[in-house]
Amino acid sequence: MTAHDLFLLGGVFPGAAPGGTLRELVGYAKAAEDEGLDGVWVAEHHFIEYGANPSATLMAAHLLAATERIQVGTAVAILSNRHPVALGEEAATLEALAPGRFRLGVGRGGPWVDLDVFGTGLDRFEHGFEEGLRLLVRWLSGEDEIAHAGEFFDVLPVRVMPPGSGRPVWMAATSEGTARLAARLGLPLLLGMHAADEDHAALIGAWRHEAEAHGFDPDRAEHVSTHLAQIGGPAEAERLRGSLTELLTRGVGQYVSLRPGRAERDHAAYVDWMIGRHAVGPPEHVAERLAASAEKTGVARQLLLVEGLGEPEAVRENIAALGEALSTAAPPAGTPAGAAATGPARPA
Repeated sequence: MTAHDLFLLGGVFPGAAPGGTLRELVGYAKAAEDEGLDGVWVAEHHFIEYGANPSATLMAAHLLAATERIQVGTAVAILSNRHPVALGEEAATLEALAPGRFRLGVGRGGPWVDLDVFGTGLDRFEHGFEEGLRLLVRWLSGEDEIAHAGEFFDVLPVRVMPPGSGRPVWMAATSEGTARLAARLGLPLLLGMHAADEDHAALIGAWRHEAEAHGFDPDRAEHVSTHLAQIGGPAEAERLRGSLTELLTRGVGQYVSLRPGRAERDHAAYVDWMIGRHAVGPPEHVAERLAASAEKTGVARQLLLVEGLGEPEAVRENIAALGEALSTAAPPAGTPAGAAATGPARPA
């Protein structure tokens, strides 16, 4: 059976203020719980209106306190901006406060000005990600004491407090190299909206091959994928096209890169592609499209971007409609039996 969570971007749409946008995310999480959805995952961005939330773990803490049942995850906490031990301590604290409900997703991020502001630098972004990821995973593994000596991090022997639970860390992956790195550590993948189901299936295939080669059981991993989800007719699709194009053009355009000459994306064409590929349309079409994606990829947890129309009332109506449509949808045929496992890939 496929699990359905919200993916809360926190974009600042026209007429909204950043603070109000953040407060609306709390209401969306509560609505997800009321409508029978399984969880929410929150994004993290810095210095841009594409996403107003600068701390995925801080927002996750608030949402865990504001809800009672649903899982809350980060999609993603940007590891390149953080010391892995500091991020590990926050994740372990949230797991201790809400046992079994917190999910840590991490990603490399981009070569943005954030690296300079937070003092981690472009060199670590380009060459130190694997070392930081390995240190984070070890910190959360349940060991009592950790010491580390590496190229980018030196940690004297210290007690792990609070101790990690050994729960998996989800790894955002857009390339085969990153998918294979996650597989070498037995980490499930967090797949984005930018690629087709065929591309996601290929990444998971490469992940499975690498995981098996390193002694992990690939059927125990719970990969997740992200989808644009909007219930409505042609009028809603047209509104969605306009609001998302405006958000991308304005918000993504505010990124400041440490690498000169970054190519600009055709945001209108990208939005058209997303609307055509993703779950946008009447309830039956949305449910069928999500089920078909799960069947093609084997991914049994889907994160749904529901904020595309921008207006809070419209977003809440979308959440309610999705809850109703997905509660009556049949589970996708052909989903691997192990795809819904809640633990990391274990050594075979």
